[in-house]
Parts: sequence; C-alpha cells; structure tokens
Amino acid sequence: MQQHQLKPNDPNRLMDETEAADLLCYSVRALQNWRYRGGGPKFIKISARSVRYTYGDVMEWINQRRVANTSQAPNI
Repeated sequence: MQQHQLKPNDPNRLMDETEAADLLCYSVRALQNWRYRGGGPKFIKISARSVRYTYGDVMEWINQRRVANTSQAPNI
C-alpha cells in the first residue's frame, strides 16, 4: 500500500486534537468544550474516543473570525 505524504498546509491533512489546539493557540479542553457546545471548527469523529480536524477546516474557522473591530467579533 502506498502512503501519501501531505504537506503541512494541505487542506486535507488530518490533525489530532493536540495539533489542532496548538495551531489555534487554545487548549485541548477548549476544543473538547466547543465540540460539545458547538462553535468550534468542524471535526471528524473517527471512533468513540478519536477525533480529527482537517487543516482546511481549522483555517476556515480562523478566517471566519476575521473582523475589523471588536463589535464584529463573534462570541464562541
């Protein structure tokens, strides 16, 4: 079976919650809370105890929060 190496900024690259939290500069616990309450980046549930994020979904979530002033900032 051939393995494909994805570049670090490939939108389809899968990241575990620790890697996604590091990219976002948030804690793993914050990601877990967002998954439970909603409001965080889209995620993929691999199994009962395994979650992954795509680099593209995390970057899209970041870009959706780009604002010009504080009154435009979303609450998460």
